[in-house]
Amino acid sequence: MQAALDSQDELARLQPAFRKVLAAEVGAGALAARLCPVQFEDGSVAVFACADEAGGDSVAECLRQLQARGYRLQRQPVRVLSLPLLLALVRGQIDAGALSRRRHVLGDPRKSGLVAVFHQMVAWALVHDASDIHINVEAQRPVSSVYFTVTGRYVSPRAYRQLSSALLLDMLSVAWMDVRGGNGAVFDPTAEQQGSIWHEVGGAAVMLRWASLATDAGPSVCLRLLRLDSSEPLPGLAALGYLPGQVELLERARLAQGGAMVFAGVVGSGKSTTLASLIRSLPAGRKIVTLEDPVEYLIPNALQNTLGRRLDGEDHGVFGVKLRTLKRSAMNDLMIGEVRDAETGRAFMDLAGSGMSLYTTVHAGSAALIPERLASDFIRVSRDFLAAPGVLKLLVYQSLLPRLCPHCAKPLAQLLAGGEAADGCWRDGAYWSDWLAQLAQLYGVGADVVAQTLKIRCSAGCEACRKPELPQLNGWSGRTVAAEIIEPERTLGFLEALRRRDVQAARQAWHAGCRSPLNSADMRGKSAMECAMYKAWMGWVAPRDIEPAFQPFACRSQSGVAHA
Repeated sequence: MQAALDSQDELARLQPAFRKVLAAEVGAGALAARLCPVQFEDGSVAVFACADEAGGDSVAECLRQLQARGYRLQRQPVRVLSLPLLLALVRGQIDAGALSRRRHVLGDPRKSGLVAVFHQMVAWALVHDASDIHINVEAQRPVSSVYFTVTGRYVSPRAYRQLSSALLLDMLSVAWMDVRGGNGAVFDPTAEQQGSIWHEVGGAAVMLRWASLATDAGPSVCLRLLRLDSSEPLPGLAALGYLPGQVELLERARLAQGGAMVFAGVVGSGKSTTLASLIRSLPAGRKIVTLEDPVEYLIPNALQNTLGRRLDGEDHGVFGVKLRTLKRSAMNDLMIGEVRDAETGRAFMDLAGSGMSLYTTVHAGSAALIPERLASDFIRVSRDFLAAPGVLKLLVYQSLLPRLCPHCAKPLAQLLAGGEAADGCWRDGAYWSDWLAQLAQLYGVGADVVAQTLKIRCSAGCEACRKPELPQLNGWSGRTVAAEIIEPERTLGFLEALRRRDVQAARQAWHAGCRSPLNSADMRGKSAMECAMYKAWMGWVAPRDIEPAFQPFACRSQSGVAHA
């Protein structure tokens, strides 16, 4: 068996050079993701295939069809590619232009060295499960730093502090050569730019979503890491942190045909992960289509569509073109990655009341504020439409909180000797005694019970959680969801309050369903902050980590409510 081509660099070095995929000429049908007929610059053709298909009948039939159409086969008519590389070609994430630019870089030793620096940076991010890379170049200073978002924390490991600013600028210029769908032929440190880069690290495919901001100090480039390995299973709803009653509610709504399930949260709150996990669990026999900008997770049971939208907004109608076809495609379920403007708002209205099940996300501060966001001047969904029965099936707000290491978490009582607050500043025992008393009063629990039941992280960590390169993350072990869920039609008075634009009345209608104490897993009528406090009561998260995600306990104590 021939050795597989594993990287974009190996593909770029092929001679004659790759020209195009011949998918239209020879349909591979259900095997389109496992074999791919291609043409080279000299006009010859071959079939790229994954290892388990290379010697099979399907490849032989594909070669026969190519010859029947008058194509000339290469001397080596079948080449084995790694599955991520093959999928990138089939989906158009790698094309002749990208490979030509890669050959140009490979032929220049200095540029090759810059590519190696960039590759090492991405590899570090993947190994440490970072969601974003932040390359902040201070153009007027000789050195700059690179930050990573790891478990929601913005951190700069020692190895990436004080790097040469000139080196980082040159590295970004070379990396931009691999960007697809970018605005600008070259990297421009003085302009906002966006695009995406297909990259592979150790055989794993990753899409880097590029967004650069031209600041006064210099360019700040954020690279969102989207893992494209379909063999990597997404965690289920329970593994993400949804509690049993919440999982039951989500699964029940998922099975009901029609209406919209809308997820909300701040940037980086895991909305897309939850949505992809939910879509993946839909039963067989339902036709599922997604419209995303861009595709963030591979969903094997869905027909996924990437809609590349321009930074300047001059691409009106991109959803309209798709919708005209989609509405005739007899689908059961549609996912729109995000409703964020008038165009996606029109798509939401067109589809949410059409009888199909719609899934999407918005940026909103709570579940009760989702309709307000949709009805805002930015999105312009009709309020009367939103208040109509059958339109809003489920409203979900979630936040991600750092999960305490179960092996070394310490009792909250240790703060009474003094400790670090959420803002990183040291506070003495008197401060923490008052803070603990406020917390106990707010939730109607004895201060001594709170001090011994709730936990804080151990900053020294232990063998299970210690991170030598990121000691500031010691004591945490991943993240967990804290969520709130509203069923508008089953919440008496909610839709009428929505129609009247009375957010407070809508909240009260929902909270009226709360019948359980703080330490109960029953989340009916409870806010995401109360869900977080339940998890704190169980010892899973620290109350100090809840305040930054929601609001200080002192503010809630002054308002006299535990709900919000």
